[in-house]
Amino acid sequence: MDVEQRTDANVSRIAAAIGDPARTRMLYCLVDGHARTSTELAAVADVSPSTASAHLNRLKEERLIKVHAQGKHRYYSLEGPHVASVLEGLSILAGGSRNQFVPNTPNRLRAARTCYDHIAGALGVGLHDRFLALGWFSPGLGSDYDLAADGERGLVALGIDLEATRRSRRRFAFACLDWSERRPHIGGALGAAILAAALKKRWIAQELDSRALRVTNSGRREMLVRFGLEI
Repeated sequence: MDVEQRTDANVSRIAAAIGDPARTRMLYCLVDGHARTSTELAAVADVSPSTASAHLNRLKEERLIKVHAQGKHRYYSLEGPHVASVLEGLSILAGGSRNQFVPNTPNRLRAARTCYDHIAGALGVGLHDRFLALGWFSPGLGSDYDLAADGERGLVALGIDLEATRRSRRRFAFACLDWSERRPHIGGALGAAILAAALKKRWIAQELDSRALRVTNSGRREMLVRFGLEI
């Protein structure tokens, strides 16, 4: 089989994977960039959990989705923006539209909370996205991050001891999937250091009876000035 025939066969196989109605619903559910569990995708596709598992395995085989394991949970998301582009193109041909992901997390926890010892919720995701946009992170292995020169300078200016943070016996920094936003926030030793610095500077305050965090007025100002993050 020559290259052209192999390409035709691959396209046909991928099209067949997308073309099943249940798998189509699963894929379009993931176009918004948020990860979901197999249970959620089974509900979206209106199939049993076992059938959903078979469909998800097929989509993984065709490299249309990827799975992220976090603790005992497994979250599924699109393999990348190239898959989303194909699905968006098909939507244009079909003339349809899709609903966006709407989390059911309580508002105060969704806004800002702790995830073990780092910042999660919309605030944590916002900081992650701003650090990427500012070029503070450089790619590491897999979902891990390292720091670019600008990132080192910016975090040292916050009072973070990067040498001590790197010496910690844990992953330095990685994309930790947020369970309410279903997008990454900053995990690892660096995430813990950022939370500690924000608490020390009183940019945020921790509620005594829950994981919720409250952003102070000074925190709102500083995050806007330093990171361009509007809370």
